[in-house]
Amino acid sequence: MTFISMQFSKAATMPKGTHVIAELAGCNQEVLNNEELLREGLREAAQTASATVLSVHSHKFTPVGVTAFALLAESHISIHTWPELGYAAVDAFTCGQSMCTELAIESVAHALNSKNTKVITVKRGF
Repeated sequence: MTFISMQFSKAATMPKGTHVIAELAGCNQEVLNNEELLREGLREAAQTASATVLSVHSHKFTPVGVTAFALLAESHISIHTWPELGYAAVDAFTCGQSMCTELAIESVAHALNSKNTKVITVKRGF
């Protein structure tokens, strides 16, 4: 892996944002495997977080599982599900301050009836 060293002047600024990564366990297995409910859940999570949805894309796997992604004006919310395990990996990233990223995760966790939610928050930018 190659890393590029970048130097910034004191005047330079990087976009700031919040990236929330969540592990959701003990979730409703039927919801985890319902592509349309997950797409709607991402739309609702974005609305709850004061974000603007540009588009929502998804893919249903055989025999089970769904990956869904909401492209936002502010960045994105994504979910990857393992219904057979009652588990979902969710992340939400926002640039700027207009979106409440943590509320998006809370909304998804509620929609999935998560019994155990672990959240990591990373501040992005310089």
